[in-house]
Amino acid sequence: MSHLVAPSVLSADFGNLQRDIELINHSDADWFHVDIMDGVFVPNISFGFPVLKTIQKHAKKPLDVHLMIVDPDRYTSQFKDAGAEILTFHLEACNHLHRSIQNIKNSGMKAGVALNPHTSIHLLEDIIVDIDLVCVMSVNPGFGGQKFIENTFTKVAALKKLITEKNSKALIEIDGGVDLNNYQKLVSVGADVLVAGNTVFGSSNPTQTITQLKTI
Repeated sequence: MSHLVAPSVLSADFGNLQRDIELINHSDADWFHVDIMDGVFVPNISFGFPVLKTIQKHAKKPLDVHLMIVDPDRYTSQFKDAGAEILTFHLEACNHLHRSIQNIKNSGMKAGVALNPHTSIHLLEDIIVDIDLVCVMSVNPGFGGQKFIENTFTKVAALKKLITEKNSKALIEIDGGVDLNNYQKLVSVGADVLVAGNTVFGSSNPTQTITQLKTI
């Protein structure tokens, strides 16, 4: 499988949101990455169900929804109703990992688990076969435009090894600081999905930048 690119809507122009959604629709991007922040788990607030439903209304590609919130189990069915196809929650925000994964899958979505930069991939050993996606945070969650953490390369390689050893089908997604200088190395060490926010929407030609991120 060639790697996927998921532009982050958090970096879009909210005053021209439909325009930017259509831009992604007509680009080589594969998914929409949508960050949901509650101001508690991370020190920032993004948007909730009304905006997500608006994105879903216009989007012609899957919505990859990343929850940076406490107690994510409360809202599983609501995110499904709002259009999420992949729903990812943070391991650090969850007390019962297996149950949370099953709740998402039973709701008809693919289940993802996100790891903060300090969190070891070994915490996924007993559950990796049940996960559809692992979102490796390559910056501290909460804000776009941060500097990429170099240890991510080592972490991704180790995660890829674990996935292979356990015969898991989980995809590895990288979120934070992905740009035209590091994306090829990320793919080479095992990344399957690249989330790109400022790199895409801060570009003078976002469509062309997405195409570049798809090219190895």
